[in-house]
Amino acid sequence: MIPAQLGIPLGLRQAGCQHFKRAPGTRAPETVATTTPDPVLPGGRRAAEARLAAIDPARYAATRNHLDGAVTRLSPYIRHGVLTLAEVRDAVFARLEAMGEREGPLQGELFSDAEPGRRWSPAQRRAGEKLINELGWRDYWQRLWLQLGDGIWEEREPLKTGHAAASYAAELPSDLAAAATGLACIDGFARELMETGWLHNHARMWLAAYVVHWRRVRWQAGARWFLMHLLDGDPASNNLSWQWVASAFSHKPYLFNRANLERFSSGRYCDGCPKARGGGASRAGGCPFEASYEALQARLFRPQGAAPDSGTLPADREGIRSQSAEAERGAWSGGGQRMAGSGNAGGAAGAPPGTPALLRPLVWVHGEALGPANPALRAHPEAPALFVFDRELIAGHTATTGGRTRAGDREVEPAPLAPGRLRFLRECVAELPVEVREGDVAAELLAATAAHGCDGLVTSRAVDPRFGVIAERLAAALPLRILEPEPFVDLPLQGPGSPDLGRFSRYWRKAEPRVWGETAQGSLKRGRRPRPNAAGKCR
Repeated sequence: MIPAQLGIPLGLRQAGCQHFKRAPGTRAPETVATTTPDPVLPGGRRAAEARLAAIDPARYAATRNHLDGAVTRLSPYIRHGVLTLAEVRDAVFARLEAMGEREGPLQGELFSDAEPGRRWSPAQRRAGEKLINELGWRDYWQRLWLQLGDGIWEEREPLKTGHAAASYAAELPSDLAAAATGLACIDGFARELMETGWLHNHARMWLAAYVVHWRRVRWQAGARWFLMHLLDGDPASNNLSWQWVASAFSHKPYLFNRANLERFSSGRYCDGCPKARGGGASRAGGCPFEASYEALQARLFRPQGAAPDSGTLPADREGIRSQSAEAERGAWSGGGQRMAGSGNAGGAAGAPPGTPALLRPLVWVHGEALGPANPALRAHPEAPALFVFDRELIAGHTATTGGRTRAGDREVEPAPLAPGRLRFLRECVAELPVEVREGDVAAELLAATAAHGCDGLVTSRAVDPRFGVIAERLAAALPLRILEPEPFVDLPLQGPGSPDLGRFSRYWRKAEPRVWGETAQGSLKRGRRPRPNAAGKCR
């Protein structure tokens, strides 16, 4: 069955009739009750399935870099587990199989030793590989987050800009936060981010490059700003992408110029921008992006190998001066340790050996598994289930949202989740058979376990290190079983056989053949489709 046709399993629908009602005396948080009229991306499985049914892998491959291209906008649903990477992967393959049926028998097809029933023509492979590749990036970021924990806020590598870390402002400039820079493109991106909670990937890259390179602001400040508003806000994809732009996780900083922006935005911003009419980057009041890449590099960066600048901020740059690179890394670091036993499917984390199976568990539903593929909901469709809006996370006080950090001698202001993000989460949770509460997650779960007379908890594995912190508190009080979701690719998350995460190319070299069902060595077998004989058997 094509994933786009999947609904909530019957067992979950039946359970929903019993458990969706909130417990007496509990309510959804007021901050979550705010709704946005006609949201660009509504939350929930029904909306996700509608978008999944509309994907066109070939058009995506051809137009994805353009702001008006055929992008999927599935990322918010994937981020919160409303759709899993495995479901989207299978939906793409279903489209490719349908494409092959329309085209009829093809010469030179690709055959699979791992899955003899699957074969891809060169045309099918070309049509689907870009979208499958993007799903691979998501899996890659998640694996890195699992490895780094809260260290996701630290720079992976030294910057390649020639500037000292102390020369970058620690806070977002006020004109940028207010979408009032006077640059039509930048202000347009900022407004779209804050009003809709979504930005095209190219717009995210342009905006991030402007923040880090033109305004010389620390990438962490921009990452926190994005996490406040993006419906798909995820520290792994978000922070590591900011590091890629900043050159803290890439070989060189990412730049763009006016020609690039006009090409992929169809000129929608430059045509009416007063800065665009004021001349190029070398003229006061002109467009800061109107120059060659060589000229922009010379203007924005110092030659590699040159003595770094003193770290003094330019007089017109807002924000406080940050610490040295060493102190900065320490300020952003966190424990990031996963809970012991969290990688064992069905294991009882924190429980002594020989702990009996749970007879009446409470299902803990968290923000990474808000869909019917949640293995805990599938395994216990009749059990009571609870989702807790994490008060600390909503207020922006957690490492997941970039809180509890310091810049210089000041503590960074918390970045509370914007109403749009909470609206999206509320709509996703509303379609699940769960009780809803707000507060201290561990305390609410333990209270609900006692209220329902449950003998333990069961949940699905999550990557966010905050999940591990909460799970350790729970496992110290009650048996806790953690089930593994269906993986995007059958590779270990850690230990022997796990892929090298030093760069995406290394990970993908090992993962791609498995995703596509190729040989273990990644080689492709080409040949003609066997022709059936008179008896209908292939020869």
